[in-house]
Amino acid sequence: MDELRPSRFRRSLYDPDRFTLTFELVPGRSGRSKGYNRTLALARQLAADGRLQAVSITENAGGHPALSPEVLGGEILAMGLDVIIHLSCKDKNRNQMESLLYAWDREGLSDLLVISGDYPQQGYRGDPKPVFDLGSVQVLDLLAAMNRGGATLAASGAAGSPLPPTSFLKGVAVSPFKRLEAEQMMQYYKLHRKVAAGADYVITQVGYDARKFHELLLYMEQNGLNVPVLGNVFIPNLAVVEIMYRGGIPGCAIPESLYVEMKRESEAPDRGRRARLVRGAKLLAVLEGMGYAGAHIGGPGLTCEDFDFLVSEAQRLAPEWRQSVPDLCHWFDDGFFLFEADGASGLNRAEPARRGVAGPPSLAYRAAHLVHELAFEPEGPLFDLARNCCLALDETRLRGGFATVEHLLKFIAFGCRNCGDCTLAELAFVCPQSGCAKNLLNGPCGGSRDGWCEVYPGKRRCLYVRVYERLKRVAREGEMRRGFVPPRDWSLNETSSWVNFYRGRDHAGGGR
Repeated sequence: MDELRPSRFRRSLYDPDRFTLTFELVPGRSGRSKGYNRTLALARQLAADGRLQAVSITENAGGHPALSPEVLGGEILAMGLDVIIHLSCKDKNRNQMESLLYAWDREGLSDLLVISGDYPQQGYRGDPKPVFDLGSVQVLDLLAAMNRGGATLAASGAAGSPLPPTSFLKGVAVSPFKRLEAEQMMQYYKLHRKVAAGADYVITQVGYDARKFHELLLYMEQNGLNVPVLGNVFIPNLAVVEIMYRGGIPGCAIPESLYVEMKRESEAPDRGRRARLVRGAKLLAVLEGMGYAGAHIGGPGLTCEDFDFLVSEAQRLAPEWRQSVPDLCHWFDDGFFLFEADGASGLNRAEPARRGVAGPPSLAYRAAHLVHELAFEPEGPLFDLARNCCLALDETRLRGGFATVEHLLKFIAFGCRNCGDCTLAELAFVCPQSGCAKNLLNGPCGGSRDGWCEVYPGKRRCLYVRVYERLKRVAREGEMRRGFVPPRDWSLNETSSWVNFYRGRDHAGGGR
């Protein structure tokens, strides 16, 4: 296939004089329903409007089964409207992802939004098995290898022939709307890893506070994360407002002040619909004014007329966008801000806000770190002895018993799942195989709320909140900006991770 021309979306995204607009579509479960036909009709109207650069198409939004996005995407692409396909990690292993990506490349669906994805919900005869074989950072690494034209097998060290390069544009998501310091900073630290792995642009999670939107821009500017950012402008209906307020949509929160305002607005004859659209238009104007590259518009039941109102009203408000900032101050009273407030603008000053002081490191962390420094760092005084003992035992009939004892010790200390490719040292000695519902290795998903795991709210704290808190106690939390943990090697499952480390079989390769 001939090399793809740059899409209209790509050209707009990197044009400093353009404010890029995208619109989110959610496929239903069938390609033969009236709902599917309505979605196609909406896309046709949006294409004719001319002010939209692309539509994005979700993949099994909310973790529920839905029509595969490339089906709708292919039909919309034929209309002349660019398409952004969501690629989630929840229900495909790495080989299936690669196979699917080559198919999308063939079909010209090369603009992507790479996300971890919502945890899978009930399907055929019960709950499905979650996959999460790769996290979003690892998918970016896969896509970068495909774009270079090197076979992914060769990139992993196995035999493989060079392949024609793909031309994927790699978008990612980030949430500046986290209530706790640990949650928020780990979102930003993961963004560093995403950009280092090849992210080309960013879309924010849903939120309604201008100061938090501004916080993300300031953070990226101060840390040299020079990729375009689209702000999320989501127009909920009343049912979605209630669900978001109760925490029923992962990663999305409506603070009390906004909930009270929306309930008051709902007493109008139109049940507050126009008020919600006006709020969206104000947010569009503010995002453009503060320097976002564009906006990502979405919401249940939006029409082409709604899109026209949002964009037209935002253009009317744009010259005096700062006057709309006070109407977009909806955050939790005790919510975290990274920067000091600017009373004049209602946004942020460039000075960091004062953060809480961490206590001393826990005994468990200190003990685990000491053992690692002594026996698993090549310069450690016990490294050679530990390696020689492990490798010698592995050559005897005691190898099975030795692996069992290792697993038992690590299970007691860390809840070890015997993966054989241990990442404890990279994650403050917290095990992602037992501590993270999605087994993510390079940072958190966006689904946590108030420090709790998306899948087990109120029962299990987000693993990366725990990692941040442990590292902050030893002033090492900033290390989470850097590094790349490759995906788990399943050929090592239920084998001795110590032996694998010292033999150089695992990702850390202590024996190399």
